[in-house]
Amino acid sequence: MEIKAAVVNEKSGAFSIETVSLDDPRPDEILVRVVGSGVCHTDLVVRDQYVPIPLPVVLGHEGAGVIESVGRDVTRVKKGDRVVLSYHSCGHCPSCEEGAPAYCDHLMPNNFSGRRIDGSASITRKGAEISANFFQQSSFATHALANVRNVVKVPDSVSLDLLPLYGPFGCGIQTGAGAVLNTLNPRAGTSIVVYGAGSVGLSAVMAARLAGCTTIVAVDLNESRLSLAMKLGATHVVNAKADNPVEFVQSVTGGRGADYSLETTALPQVLRQAVECLHARGVCGSIGLPPAGTEVTLDMLSILFGRTLRGIIEGDSVPGIFIGRLIELHQQGKFPVEKIMTHYRFDEINKAVAETEEGHAIKAVLHME
Repeated sequence: MEIKAAVVNEKSGAFSIETVSLDDPRPDEILVRVVGSGVCHTDLVVRDQYVPIPLPVVLGHEGAGVIESVGRDVTRVKKGDRVVLSYHSCGHCPSCEEGAPAYCDHLMPNNFSGRRIDGSASITRKGAEISANFFQQSSFATHALANVRNVVKVPDSVSLDLLPLYGPFGCGIQTGAGAVLNTLNPRAGTSIVVYGAGSVGLSAVMAARLAGCTTIVAVDLNESRLSLAMKLGATHVVNAKADNPVEFVQSVTGGRGADYSLETTALPQVLRQAVECLHARGVCGSIGLPPAGTEVTLDMLSILFGRTLRGIIEGDSVPGIFIGRLIELHQQGKFPVEKIMTHYRFDEINKAVAETEEGHAIKAVLHME
């Protein structure tokens, strides 16, 4: 079928909305009419080829939409279901079987190859194959092919107007919230520092408030984002241009240091601060996606005396469970993610990307309809 898709044709190039051909769904695939998709930092990392997927490519991995048809082997969802699209996991490797699909042995090839799991292409342009199947969805398009492993059904009560808001739950929102609620799992009354007040970091701030953290420090360079962090649950904010975040955290924790920290910027010098702001047995989670080969320097003594540094993928989320919980929290008014979102028409994708990179949009959401 012919669809409209946003194609990146060259490194760091603009998104070009073009007519392409999308395959019919195979037995284990699902055809989704995309109504909305979030713009994520990971899309831009691939556009810039820090994670190289062959160009041209159709990106987008925070899609939400309505199922138009399913392959004959698909039984868990049906035509007409409203769904959020997330990352793909194989379901069979030790990590998947142990309930940790974000660490699937096949995570990289299944989500970043630009092809189906069997290596075939699903999108052609004028008869020539182009890369797609990004996170097994490529949702910067009017339609997407997904897999039963990365489709999450949402309640039928969710209106089509509201559904695009839940697209980013499939990656960025669940990454930040899950890093707090699933990975760090802080006890009520503890302290946490979140480095970076973008969509991932602010989702973490909201989750920290839900978890009962009583000292929540947000660190950023953007005053408007710090102001929003306060409204979303931060108890303190630090502009790193003006103040030393490590010293500030020491001052608001009685000189002891924080219980937990999250680093969302993918900057080595910030990761070091996120480790050094902790007390002796504190835990730092690293979320930001850096260019391949990025290295960080740490004082080994900062780790020796009990601190923990661990990487976190997708907020340690099992999407079929965690996304539904986040939607319920949002519907109860306890997780106000709409406050970090800016909405754009699909044909405004380059404006959405530019305003994201300029810091004016925290979480850009594209509307295909």
